[in-house]
Amino acid sequence: MRARAGTTTPFYFGETITTELANYNGGETYASAPKGINRGKTTNVDKFPPNAFGLYDMHGNVWEWCADEWHNNYTGAPTDGSAWLGGNNDRSPLRGGSWSNPPIRCRSAMRLTINWRNSAYDYGFRIVV
Repeated sequence: MRARAGTTTPFYFGETITTELANYNGGETYASAPKGINRGKTTNVDKFPPNAFGLYDMHGNVWEWCADEWHNNYTGAPTDGSAWLGGNNDRSPLRGGSWSNPPIRCRSAMRLTINWRNSAYDYGFRIVV
């Protein structure tokens, strides 16, 4: 996964998450991490360290819309990094969690679905050139 930059841990920086590494609701904990700050808003993109691919905020800050269409499971998912189309084209997966979420929702394996027609205050998208 691009979010974890080749690592096999729940987060690109290791087994757990702290508010020194990502922007999420620090009033809750994950694994052995202590409670941290709840900033209550987004932060600048370069506030926390990037992953090994140079991508910032892969965990927390804002949920990111993915180019994929929603599928109920991973059966038949592409393995070459291309967008997975042919699913529910009215829905798109969100990944990464946001500033308002508990740390468990910031794991790169966590995904939610939204209806494209809805809007929310903690969703975003990433453009990579």
